Amino acid sequence: MTILKAGVAGAGVFGGYHANKYKEAEAAGKVQFIGIYDLDQARAEAAAEKFGVKAFYSEQLPEFLAAIDVITIAVPAFAHAQVALKALEAGVHTYVEKPLAITEPDGDAMVALAAEKGVVLACGHQERAVFEAMGLYDVPERPLRLEAVRNGTVSTRNLDVSVVLDLMIHDLDLGLTLAAGEAGGIDVSAKFRTDEGYQAVGADEASAEVKFDDGFVATFAASRMAEARERTMRIVYPSGELFIDLLNRKFENNTPFALNPDFAEADIARDPLGTSVFRFLDKVAGLRERPLATGNEALKALTLALAIDEAIAEG
Repeated sequence: MTILKAGVAGAGVFGGYHANKYKEAEAAGKVQFIGIYDLDQARAEAAAEKFGVKAFYSEQLPEFLAAIDVITIAVPAFAHAQVALKALEAGVHTYVEKPLAITEPDGDAMVALAAEKGVVLACGHQERAVFEAMGLYDVPERPLRLEAVRNGTVSTRNLDVSVVLDLMIHDLDLGLTLAAGEAGGIDVSAKFRTDEGYQAVGADEASAEVKFDDGFVATFAASRMAEARERTMRIVYPSGELFIDLLNRKFENNTPFALNPDFAEADIARDPLGTSVFRFLDKVAGLRERPLATGNEALKALTLALAIDEAIAEG
C-alpha cells in the first residue's frame, strides 16, 4: 500500500488537533506526516518541532504543497478557500475544517476544481459519526421536526465568522443528513454583543426556523455568549421522539427504533475527529467509497448557513 504524504495548514488549536490525528495515522502506517504550514514562521516552527515534522511558512506554500499528497486545512475560516484552491490546483487531496468556505462562490469553485482535478475534497462535519453510531441513518422513517440547540460561552476564537458559520453549521449539516426535501422558507432572529472593544463578524446569537418543501421543519439555535454550554437535539418522527444530549453523550428514545444507547462507546463516536480524518485518508487510498462529509455536502450546509446569515442581515 502506498504511504500518503500528509501535511497540515494552520498551526493554531485546530491545526494541533489535526496534527495529532496525522501522527496517529502515521503510527498506523497510513501516512508519512511531512510538515505543518503557517503564515507565521514562529508558529509554524513551534508546531513542527512539537510534532517532529518540517516547518513551512509564509511564501513556502507551493513548496509545502509539492511535498504532500493530502492536506488538512485548519487556517482561519476566511482563508479556507484561498489555501484549498491552491492545494486542489496542485492535485493535493484536501480536507477542510468547517465551514468549507465563507462564500458560496468560493465553495462552488472548490467543489468544481476538486472534480476537475480528480482529487478528494472532504470537510470536517465530524458529528455525523455520532449520528451513525446511534443508528439514526438506518431509521426507516423521515422526521417531521427537528429542534437543535448549540450554545457556547464567551470565547475569543472563531470571531472571523458569525455564530451561524461557527457553531450552528454543525447542526445544519446534521439536519440536512436527515432531510429528504429542499430547504425553503427561513425565519430568523439574532443578537449581537455590544461590549466595548469587542469585534466579531456577524451575529453572536442566532435562531432559525427552516421549512423544507416536503413538510419537514427544523429549528436551530446557537450562541457564543451563553452562560452555560448546551448541545441538544430533539427529533420528532411519526412514531415517536428522540431527545439527544450531545454534551453528555446520551439520549431518551420513545420511538420503536432500536437505536444504540451505548453510542458514545462506539469507536467512531468516541473520536469523531479521528473517524473523519481516517475516512478521508481511506477514501484517498481507495479503501472507502466516500469520506464522512463530502465537499458537495459541506457546500449544501454552507449555502443554508449563508442564507440564514443573509436573512439576519436583512433584518
